[in-house]
Amino acid sequence: MAANKQTEILLIGGSAGSISVLLKMLPDLRRDLSFPVVIVLHRKAGNESGLELLLNTHSNLPIMEAYDKINIRPGTVYLAPADYHLLFEDKEQIGLDFSEKVNYSRPSIDVAFQSAARVFKANTAALLLSGANNDGLKGMECIAQYGGMLLLQDPATAEVAFMPKQVLFRMNVQQILQPENMARFMNQLNGN
Repeated sequence: MAANKQTEILLIGGSAGSISVLLKMLPDLRRDLSFPVVIVLHRKAGNESGLELLLNTHSNLPIMEAYDKINIRPGTVYLAPADYHLLFEDKEQIGLDFSEKVNYSRPSIDVAFQSAARVFKANTAALLLSGANNDGLKGMECIAQYGGMLLLQDPATAEVAFMPKQVLFRMNVQQILQPENMARFMNQLNGN
């Protein structure tokens, strides 16, 4: 971890098998995180408020579903809504987009990660979790091009290892994390 970088955004992307990892990590995140956390999970379209409620019951930080033009704040977790791509307008505002699916997904991890990399550049940190398709690979490549921090769930611990393995086969990452160590690592990014 480079001492001259300051994490300004933490992105977490995942698909099949990711919710159980989030439920392990969220309770141990510091309440005073100096950056916002944005979670992009593959979700089915429709009225699905149960995920936000479930994650809130396992978190010390407030978790809210993002809406168009929401201003993001440090120490808050934002969940990409079902059936919308999440984009960063600037360092303080999220926008939503209903354009075509990417990797059969909306929200797409690639779309959110690429958008964040263009805004936050080297101050982007991204964690890719369990999942069954290539979504996230292009986003991680974009973050790497801007000098951001790449983090992966250890594929050996993933319910569906395909997604983290695709990144591991193609790129160098700064850290491969076990679910029980993720929060500790994220907390160390606080104010670095």
